Amino acid sequence: GPAPTCVLGIDLGTTSVKAALVTGTERGLALAQSCSRETQAHSDSLAAAPQGMEQDVQKIIRALNECLAALPQQQLQRVTHIGISGQMHGVVLWKSDKGCRWLESGTGPAFEPDKVSHLVTWQDGRCSPTFLSSLPLPQSHVSLATGFGCATVYWYLKNSPDFLKAYDAAGTIQDYVVAMLCDLKKPLMSVQNAASWGYFNCRNKSWNTDILKKSGFPVHLLPEVGDPGNIAGRTTCAWHGIPKGAKVGIALGDFQCSVYSCLTERTDAVLNISTSAQLTISMPLDFQPPEAPDPSSAVTYFPYFNGDYLAVAASLNGGNVLATFVGMVAQWAQELGFQVQESAIYPRIIQAALAQKHSKLSIHPTIFGERHLPELLASVSSIGASELSLGHVTRALCRGLVENLCSMLPVQHLEEMGVRRVLGSGSALARNEVLRQEVERIFPFPVVCGKDVDAAVGAAMVM
Repeated sequence: GPAPTCVLGIDLGTTSVKAALVTGTERGLALAQSCSRETQAHSDSLAAAPQGMEQDVQKIIRALNECLAALPQQQLQRVTHIGISGQMHGVVLWKSDKGCRWLESGTGPAFEPDKVSHLVTWQDGRCSPTFLSSLPLPQSHVSLATGFGCATVYWYLKNSPDFLKAYDAAGTIQDYVVAMLCDLKKPLMSVQNAASWGYFNCRNKSWNTDILKKSGFPVHLLPEVGDPGNIAGRTTCAWHGIPKGAKVGIALGDFQCSVYSCLTERTDAVLNISTSAQLTISMPLDFQPPEAPDPSSAVTYFPYFNGDYLAVAASLNGGNVLATFVGMVAQWAQELGFQVQESAIYPRIIQAALAQKHSKLSIHPTIFGERHLPELLASVSSIGASELSLGHVTRALCRGLVENLCSMLPVQHLEEMGVRRVLGSGSALARNEVLRQEVERIFPFPVVCGKDVDAAVGAAMVM
């Protein structure tokens, strides 16, 4: 018979891009091929240094093109649907008729960015608590935070208004890619990504246009909004061998797609520790978020699929804290006259921590603050002379990361919601046995670590 059709899933992450080809089999969907590339897209923010966090869109799209060029041409030619997810909250701006240039590559036509700004990411810190408090109050169940698309546009409006005049379209990085593939004159954004920008009412699925207009916000930049799972358009030309006319879904949130790739039971909680960390559970089917947020609450309700919501404790502190700790150790060694690669430090501190089963040392690891408590920084207490080894400190740091998540969404609440199992995922959890031990020690449920959570696969499954 004819060869099975393929669905292409793409995830545009904080540090890497991944593409996955998924095919239908008699036993359901199966991953046929995948490829990932680090973007190395970090770019200095000239406008908002040192708090700014920006990425070069050229480098992100280059990594995407490299991923697709590495996938088998035969299978790309059978792609009928494309699902795209990516990092939420961030904003990139472009000129709608000059957003990209299409060029011939070794694997067929491909696009590269043209009149496009840097991506200001979810990690951006330019919007101080004082600045945020000066903005109009959103009509939304989500509290506004630095790194949110609308807050960033407000910052440009106040600090660099001429910058905005060069562009007439905006979206997340994944919305940009969908707009380029389908040649959308006006970007189309999913409810998931719109909620992550702030100033979006999930109940009536609309932007707070009146509130925004009154304060001079450039509302013409806001994308149109559709339901996750809907089709945004079709590819306007062949792309790396993918046929012209392939259906492209509205871009999705990477978090929702990660959960979608692994969550099979409503009684499962998903714990993900990658660059940042999240603990999430499904809300009851008839749940609606409150009209207004509780600014002190650590739990946010993320729009999921089919009108459902996830309760999410989304911590800004995860693998990035461990990476900072490793960087600090390397810097100390350098200051003492030794050259040690960070890649060599990581396995050694984990080995040292495995030898220390207990530590009275207490580390509150919130060096990046939290969205609900931006000024809460890290602290170390219960420091005893006998617990100053790298092993003790690493063990306490790993425990602190898990305890911080559980302070945001307590174990008791999980039990009340009927959770029976924890699915553990994410690169930091996969590479760090000490972290896994602490997860199993702190949660009173069976913990299944190493769950293959994959936003690219999730984006393909939605299609």
